[in-house]
Amino acid sequence: ISPGYCWPFQASQSQVDIRFPAQVRPMVITVQHPLKKSSGLGDISSAPLKFHRLTALLRFISKGVSEEGGEETLLGTFSFSIEKEPTQTFPLQVREVGFRCIRLLVLSNWGQASYTCIYRVQVTGR
Repeated sequence: ISPGYCWPFQASQSQVDIRFPAQVRPMVITVQHPLKKSSGLGDISSAPLKFHRLTALLRFISKGVSEEGGEETLLGTFSFSIEKEPTQTFPLQVREVGFRCIRLLVLSNWGQASYTCIYRVQVTGR
């Protein structure tokens, strides 16, 4: 990952929706942000800290739920540590049902009030 080449959003809270072409049963989510020593920036306070909740929008297309509608299901809550590796993987509460969309909600970062940066998010499942 290259420092500065990220998805920035204003303030310390935001969300991102990840849509899949087909239903997926997510197992883990991986978040990536450069570490202070390797960033060259000297300040990585824009790294996400608390992912208050991670939800998935249920997409029962066969039951007629529209792409815009749907019920949210909590899949996990976790924190990104700037003291660990730049790539961190978090296990999700495995569900027997597939999802068409995952919503990642970022509650806070490591102290940067103006913006938060997300470099890479990867969802792995079946």
